[in-house]
Amino acid sequence: MHKTFADHVIEFNKNLSYKGSLPEGFEILNPYLDNPETLTVMQKFYHKYYNDYARRKFIIGINPSRHGAGVTGVPFTDTKRLESICGIKMESAHTHEVSSVFMYDMIEDYGGANVFYEEMYINSPFPLAIVRKTKSGWLNANYYDDKKLFEAVKDFMIESLKKHISLNLDTSEVFVLGKKNADFISKLNKEAKLFDTMTVLEHPRYIQQYKLKEKQLYIDKYILALKKQNP
Repeated sequence: MHKTFADHVIEFNKNLSYKGSLPEGFEILNPYLDNPETLTVMQKFYHKYYNDYARRKFIIGINPSRHGAGVTGVPFTDTKRLESICGIKMESAHTHEVSSVFMYDMIEDYGGANVFYEEMYINSPFPLAIVRKTKSGWLNANYYDDKKLFEAVKDFMIESLKKHISLNLDTSEVFVLGKKNADFISKLNKEAKLFDTMTVLEHPRYIQQYKLKEKQLYIDKYILALKKQNP
């Protein structure tokens, strides 16, 4: 029996483990180890939307946030939208994540979750949550926030991206969320030759925080880019 797209993603997530070093003040959170229900809802999600052998386009985020994929195991999906849009309820956690709001408004305009996930796969070059110790406690961190951090996780990121590509993703064009993220993905791409072209889109968090009045323009921009047929 051939494994479906869902089977491969679930296997990837179950085996996720970062064993490398980190600069002082940073820690990795693995949602699949921290909460057994995360593993359950993540599997339900992929079985619901990815239980096939279709080829998909690849959208790359940065790394999961503590309130989005860091809880649900599903990129750009907080527990609110996991339940209200995907129909999967999470009992042990309740989260609201601003990026998730934009993403699911865009998905609705795209044609809904079924249509979107049939054609798109979203994940991150560093697929685990990163937190940084501050005076007020632990806060979300991006893999590129610190030069030493990026150097520490770079090889792991290339390996992760190669594993994602092996799921049967279209590598002719990749969609990268966030301009700074794109600078770093470009470096990885030069080294590992993963994608033919990169299309950069503004990050959902940036849009929700700074461009809310123009949100519909950004939704339209996303849909235009994602639906464009490669020649």
